[in-house]
Amino acid sequence: MLQVKDAMFPVNAPLTADMPLVNAVTTILDSGYIGLPVVDSEHRVIGFLSEFDCLPHLLTDSYHCDSHMVVGDIMRGDPLTVQPNMSVVDLALQMGLDKPKVYAVVEGDKLQGVITRSMLMKELNESLKSCKVVA
Repeated sequence: MLQVKDAMFPVNAPLTADMPLVNAVTTILDSGYIGLPVVDSEHRVIGFLSEFDCLPHLLTDSYHCDSHMVVGDIMRGDPLTVQPNMSVVDLALQMGLDKPKVYAVVEGDKLQGVITRSMLMKELNESLKSCKVVA
């Protein structure tokens, strides 16, 4: 059975709580994801920051041309995480309940990567394509 670790991608540049908002937004946009986990100095996941979280602050700060905002000021401190050995079927069922589209994948308490709804759909679609059709 497919597991999260088979579909996840590593996060090359996670966010940190002391990162300025402008740098965090650039990192999120460069990642191609709609948000990224926030880690501490030991790579433990302590939060999550999404485009949705950033947008109102970007609007205000860009209007006033003044930003002292850092990730820790606006991140969600209760990120949803999954384990690498979780079944993709279980995660797909969980994601079908209006949960976030991006999850941090952690082993122990350390960030291993992220998995998105799109990644999950790709894996499940590949699995479906490999099925033998019985007539």
